[in-house]
Amino acid sequence: MSKTSSKQMKKLSIDILLGGVLVFGFTALVLLIAGAPVFATLKNIWLGAFASTTKISQVLSVWVPLTLCACGLLFTFRANLWNIGIEGQVIMGAIGAMAALRIPGIENPVLITALAFFASIIGGSLWGLFAGLLKTKGGVHEIFGGLGLNFVAQGFILWLIFGPWKRPGIASMSGTELLPRELWLSTPPGWRVSIGGLVIGVSVLILTWLLLEKSMLGLKLTAIGQNPRAARLYDISPVAHYLQSIIIAGGCAGIAGFLQVTAVYHRLIPSISSGYGYLALLLVMLAGYRISLVPFLALFFAALNVGAIQLPIVLQLDSALSGVIQGCCVLSTLFIIGIRQKRKQS
Repeated sequence: MSKTSSKQMKKLSIDILLGGVLVFGFTALVLLIAGAPVFATLKNIWLGAFASTTKISQVLSVWVPLTLCACGLLFTFRANLWNIGIEGQVIMGAIGAMAALRIPGIENPVLITALAFFASIIGGSLWGLFAGLLKTKGGVHEIFGGLGLNFVAQGFILWLIFGPWKRPGIASMSGTELLPRELWLSTPPGWRVSIGGLVIGVSVLILTWLLLEKSMLGLKLTAIGQNPRAARLYDISPVAHYLQSIIIAGGCAGIAGFLQVTAVYHRLIPSISSGYGYLALLLVMLAGYRISLVPFLALFFAALNVGAIQLPIVLQLDSALSGVIQGCCVLSTLFIIGIRQKRKQS
């Protein structure tokens, strides 16, 4: 190993250690202010996430869509795009999947599920493309364009649930009618995660690593993200690659929407995205935009989400404390990023 690589690894180790200390410190401080016992709270979050096979499978059911969204965001962040519209892309992927599942006259469950899968990719990708076109053709910053499209997607799903796709004789926030069981992605007995969903999540993770780290696409996105003007000198089009990266991100988010419909809720509900798009943004930031850390941090956030359910039952604490812990992680990350930037400037 070269001296430069050794120094970089040493700096990374120090950053991770410092980040861990800051996370624990912030978390402990917030829990003490809230009047919660620090170690008992953390213990119960752990037990709520990993105490049984069922709970582990529930953690994995959160890990899969969270990882998919994070993988998509890695492409846009590599090109220096803030794809805030990832949340709406999950929603539109779910709508695309549901639209395909409602196609009449197709009796083969495998065929219609496959159609739903590709329809979810198309739905998410198109929503990503709209955000990209707003930026490249309309001059609208991707943050504002993405947020606007998120609101449109949320309004669209509410219209479908209370309008054309409402349950027979009733329209409510509980969502559409349940899908027939033959259209549910199968789960092992006692588990809450689909094996098919796990395979998809791991496959997308590996494919993302290959594309970003071992292909010309990843190299070109890196060049554009670091210096778009210089990239043009090498005949690399920033506009084309902006659109390409956000379309890929939308496709990944769309698959997450497909799994939410077919493997988790088995219907369309207003909160079908479960906030995974926004959470994935924080996750990727915390990972320092490195794919090697994404699956582990996704597991951490998934465990927090699931384990926090235990808090109201055992300690009479609000389960929203998991969100506070996630916020502490983000604050710690921003602090570490600030230290890195100062270190580069000095």
